[in-house]
Amino acid sequence: MTSGLRKYILILLAMAVFTVSLPVPVSHSASLIIAAVLSSDQPRYRNAHRSLQRALAAKGYGPDTVEFITQVPNPDPISWSNTIRKFNAVGANIIIAYGSPAAVVALQESQDIPIVFVDVYGPQEVGLAKSMSGSGVNAAGVSSKVPLATLVKTAMEFKTFRQIGVLYSSREAGSVVQLKELKRLAVQHGFSVVESNVPNQAALDSAISSVISQVDCLFATEASTIGKNLEKVIRRATESRVPVITQIPEGADKGALISLEANPAEMGIQAAEIVTRVLGGKKPALLPIATPRKVDLVINARTARALDLHVSLSTLEKATRVIK
Repeated sequence: MTSGLRKYILILLAMAVFTVSLPVPVSHSASLIIAAVLSSDQPRYRNAHRSLQRALAAKGYGPDTVEFITQVPNPDPISWSNTIRKFNAVGANIIIAYGSPAAVVALQESQDIPIVFVDVYGPQEVGLAKSMSGSGVNAAGVSSKVPLATLVKTAMEFKTFRQIGVLYSSREAGSVVQLKELKRLAVQHGFSVVESNVPNQAALDSAISSVISQVDCLFATEASTIGKNLEKVIRRATESRVPVITQIPEGADKGALISLEANPAEMGIQAAEIVTRVLGGKKPALLPIATPRKVDLVINARTARALDLHVSLSTLEKATRVIK
């Protein structure tokens, strides 16, 4: 690719209409291009990306040697695809995809450029890896999967819930994986599952209203629209005296009763290790999928009191953190 064509494509990227374009250091004389796409504009992805950039800089991949292109397109398949195609055109050396929606599209759209995914719930289940010991495809990365069974078990220590609602998106593979896992747990624990699909922003309000009228607990999956509007989801549920449980980072800080979280900053560091190995010549298909090193079980005692839910001291002691 000529320098003039590459410059033209970079200008097009900068001028494209995106939901958000994150400020990142760029050096047009850099020898490597690292392109990153976030499935949606969520703190979890931004935190992981900042952590990755710091970790890469510490390994010698800073602004003097790397040109970073970071985009947050509209959270829909067409926008994700267009972003990856532009990354292909600009000649990126590696593509980093945050969240399963963008990662799945990246693998479909980019055959030759290595993919490193970050914060993907169930890489095998969503089709990004054939096994955790090696993806077998042109991708490697970091799983955010934490044991949903632990989250449900902890919730049941507050109250024996009989109907648990699920806000999910049929358009996002990771969200669907969480729904299926909860259905399997329902059989073990004797509760029923009430599904409420949120494929886009326009469907959110009606989905919340529909589900909270039928359940005594609500599980918020990782779907983009739900994550971006988690505070609204929690507020509406709490007004109806329905506790929310989630695996979204900082969920309990926003008012959920319980959150079980993989740490975004830690995932960024893990991803940086994978990026350096790929840039050093390792094949992504042969690299093991990284799993969460740090998992936090956070209980919001304020929310519990507001909902007249009580739990034993032994349950509180299991928590990594209790919000009092």
